[in-house]
Amino acid sequence: MSPAQTSPLPLPHHVDVVVVGAGLSGIGAGYRLQTELPDKSYLILESRDTMGGTWDLFRYPGVRSDSDMFTLGYQFKPWRDAKSIADGPTILEYIRETAAEFGIDEHIRYGTKVVSADFSTADSRWTLTLSRDGVETTMTCSFLYSCAGYYDYDDTYRPEFPGIDDFAGEIVHPQYWPEDLDYAGKRVVVIGSGATAVTLVPSMTKDSEQSGRAEHVTMLQRSPTWISAVPSRDKKADWLRDHLPADVAHTLIRSKNIAFGTAFYQFCRRRPQQARKILLGLTTKILGDEQMVADHFTPAYDPWDQRLCAVPSGDLFKSLKKGDAEIVTDTIESFVPEGIRLTSGRVLEADVVVTATGLKLLAFGGIKPQVDGETVPLSEQFVWQGAMMTGVPNFAVCIGYTNASWTLRADLSHRLVCKVLGWMDDRGHAAVEPSPDRPLTERPLLDLASGYVQRSIDAFPRQGDSGPWRVRQNYVLDSLTTMRTDLDKTLKPVTHARVEKVAS
Repeated sequence: MSPAQTSPLPLPHHVDVVVVGAGLSGIGAGYRLQTELPDKSYLILESRDTMGGTWDLFRYPGVRSDSDMFTLGYQFKPWRDAKSIADGPTILEYIRETAAEFGIDEHIRYGTKVVSADFSTADSRWTLTLSRDGVETTMTCSFLYSCAGYYDYDDTYRPEFPGIDDFAGEIVHPQYWPEDLDYAGKRVVVIGSGATAVTLVPSMTKDSEQSGRAEHVTMLQRSPTWISAVPSRDKKADWLRDHLPADVAHTLIRSKNIAFGTAFYQFCRRRPQQARKILLGLTTKILGDEQMVADHFTPAYDPWDQRLCAVPSGDLFKSLKKGDAEIVTDTIESFVPEGIRLTSGRVLEADVVVTATGLKLLAFGGIKPQVDGETVPLSEQFVWQGAMMTGVPNFAVCIGYTNASWTLRADLSHRLVCKVLGWMDDRGHAAVEPSPDRPLTERPLLDLASGYVQRSIDAFPRQGDSGPWRVRQNYVLDSLTTMRTDLDKTLKPVTHARVEKVAS
């Protein structure tokens, strides 16, 4: 199957459901729509020239999942690869294979960016303005579902470093990794301490298809991050797959990993001091250097105040222990021609500097929904069941978990959207939106202290404090309650007359 669409296929004038984004979430949404609502027409609009989303965009060395693939993969498409933590190209091929196997790829239109979306309460449908090859066109749909995630694929976060133009070497952003970058035998500094940085550092100390190994790699962090070594292969999963039918093994492995992940997260949140001791003890055991752990791997915040970074088989720690890489905790005073001068006065000499300094958040792929020509202020809205939103009829968003595999929450959202659409047909409602029955106490949609979240979270809708208005980080509870929610209590039909009355 060709991974890219060379020429745009024609667009229909109208479909029942438009899904925005052909990444892991969008392909999953397509499967649920065609399986649970076979009489509904749907289309997946993808602004890029190929499917895959994050897993097609990021091409830096070592790019991989930070969740196990038995839960990051689809429930309906068991993960068969030997590795539990998989590399980017393998995940991308899994997405493509899934789309082809279930005919979802036939519903995708590539090179199609949603420029604007306006819902008409008179017609109970969305008018989408689309850009294809620089030419604007329009189509309509009855329901709009954004599966574009919350990262800005077109731009990245770039801190303003003093003197950066004085640096004589090459500066690389992971989001735009050059295919021809050769760092073999070069001194590399990776700025950052998040998932991208801890992936890049050990990967660049090894030979790869793109390049030979770097001479030396330095990870420069402003402050430590919680990092945990995890097995790259799941031995219990291997045993189950060797002794049980494939589907049974997949269900058991998935359930096991969900239970462990949920329990560990709850333990970290409820017993932070004990969690700190366990994580620090495991890191010390691998590194064998208590001082290094104290200086570089002991964050000031508690585990899961920010997302915990996973390193398969402790590869980062092993690179540090072997001396192929080092870690420096300091702040940047300025760039200089030969590298980076730190506040401490030390100069890190470098031929290549990689700025793994975080991503930019972008709500709903940049779509700013309008209702009857008026832009909806997203920051004043509340999210219902982690999917639909007040003030915007017939609209849903896919927001995954921050403490577990994204796909777990995404699939619940897909199924909920299908339930809502079926309920609308049963009740004869052409348009609905969630409506709280009491004032809500607002909280940030993403309740993380990470810098990339705090920089942009004010542009997103809010979550409430309880019930269907709270975005929980607990798949076990969500899986028990989401599909049992009483739609009659919180979803209200939208009529043109009601909107006119409110506006007056």
